[in-house]
Amino acid sequence: MALGPILFLVIYNLPWTLISPEADKVIAVAIWMIVWWVSETVSISVTALIPLTIFPLVGIMDLKSVAANYGSPIVFLFFGGFVMALALEKVNLHKRLALNIVKLTGTTPDKVILGFMIATAFLSMWISNTATTVVMLPIGLSVIDLLKNDADGFTSGDKNFALALMLGIAYAANVGGIATIIGTPPNTVMVGFMEQQYQADISFLHWMMMGVPFSLIMIVVIYLVLVKFVYPNGLNSESSTHSIIDQKLADLGPIQPLEKRVLIIFILAMLAWILRTSINEWFPFLSFSDAGISMLAAFAMFTIPFKHSKNDFILQWSDTQKLPWGILILFGGGLALASALAKVGMIDLIGKTVSNNVSWSLLLIGAALIAIMLFITELMSNVALVAIFAPMVAGVAIGLDQEILHLLIPVTMASSCAFMLPMATPPNAIVFASGFIKVKEMTRAGIILNLISIAILIFYMQFIIPLLF
Repeated sequence: MALGPILFLVIYNLPWTLISPEADKVIAVAIWMIVWWVSETVSISVTALIPLTIFPLVGIMDLKSVAANYGSPIVFLFFGGFVMALALEKVNLHKRLALNIVKLTGTTPDKVILGFMIATAFLSMWISNTATTVVMLPIGLSVIDLLKNDADGFTSGDKNFALALMLGIAYAANVGGIATIIGTPPNTVMVGFMEQQYQADISFLHWMMMGVPFSLIMIVVIYLVLVKFVYPNGLNSESSTHSIIDQKLADLGPIQPLEKRVLIIFILAMLAWILRTSINEWFPFLSFSDAGISMLAAFAMFTIPFKHSKNDFILQWSDTQKLPWGILILFGGGLALASALAKVGMIDLIGKTVSNNVSWSLLLIGAALIAIMLFITELMSNVALVAIFAPMVAGVAIGLDQEILHLLIPVTMASSCAFMLPMATPPNAIVFASGFIKVKEMTRAGIILNLISIAILIFYMQFIIPLLF
C-alpha cells in the first residue's frame, strides 16, 4: 500500500533528471500504478483512477484531457457489450444456447467434454468469461455426479473425465473471449490504445477474421491435450448425460417472447458489427461505428417495451447493479496512462533505443514478448498487464520499423492464454474451487498448453496477422 506512493515521491523528487522533467513525472505515476496493479493491494479499478486524480495535480495533463480517456468510444463499445450480456443472463438465454450446443455434440464422454468446451467458448465471445464459467460449471457438475453415483463408484477414468471437463470449461472460457473485441477486456484495451494513439480503426469483423480461427484452433488443441494425452478417461457412452441435458432444457421451458426479443437484438447487433462497412456504403447517410452499434443494442434493451405498460422493458436501470463498472474505469486508466506516455515521448524513446541497440530479429523479440506476457499473466491481471505493455510494445515495433499491430496483437492475445495456475484467470479459479482439481493437475496440463499457445501465436505473428492488418 505504501510502496507505490513512496516510489512515486522518490522518483518525482529526484535531484537529477532521468529522461526529461515531464517524462519523469509520468514515470513516477506509472511506477505507482504498476506496483498497485501487480500487488492488487487495492482494486485494480481504483488504481486506474490515479491518472484522473494525480495527472492534473502534478501538471502532466489537465483534467479535461485525462477525463476524455475514461469516455473513449472503446469504453462504450464494452459498456454496450456488458448490457447485452446482462440481458442474455436475465432471460436465461445463455443457458438455453449452451445446453443446446452441448446436446448437439453427442453422449460419449469425450464428445460431452467437447460440447461443453464449444458451448463455453461461444458464450465467452459475447459475455464475460467469469459469467460463462459460472453458467457452465453447475451443468458440468451434474454430469460428474452421475459418474460418482454409478455402480462402480468414482473410478480413475471418472476422475480423469471430471478433470478434463472442469479444465475444458475454464480453458474454453479463456480462449473463447479472444474471438471478438468485446469477448475479453485485454482486446478492448489494445483496440482502444491503437485507436487513440495511432487512429487505427480495427473493425469488429476484421478482428473476428483473425480471432475466431485462433479460438477454434485453441479449442481443438485444448481438447486433444486434455482427453488424449494428459487426462484420457477410457469411458464408454453415457446415455444418462443426455437425460440431464434434456431435463435442464425442460426446466427452462419453451422459449419465451422476452427471450426471442433479446435474441433478435443480439443477432441484429452481431450482423451490424460484421456488415458495418457494407451498411455504411449502402446507406451513406448512416455512420455506423462498432461502439455506436453496441450502444444502439444496449439502448434497445432498455427501451423496447414488453407488454406496453410502464417500466416493462427487457432491462431496467436497476439491472446495471450487476454490470462490472470497475472494468470500464480500468479501460480509462489504461488509456490515460498510455496517452501520457505518448505525450512525453516515451513510446518514441523506446523505439529509438530498440532501433539503436537491439540486434535481435522481429521473430525473436516477438517470441520473447509473447512468452513474457503469457507467463506474467499467470500472476497478475491481464487487463492491467496489457495497459502497461501496450505502449512499450508499440515503441519496440516502431524501433524495429515494423507495423505496430503485427507485434501488439499476438502479445495482447497471449494475455488470455493463461492455463497453469488457479489465480491466473477467474475461470481457472472458479473450476479449481469445484474441488475436482489440484494445483499440480492444472499446472501439468497448463504448462503444455502455455508452450503450444506461444508456438501458435508466433506463427500468427509471422504469417496470419500481416495478411489481415
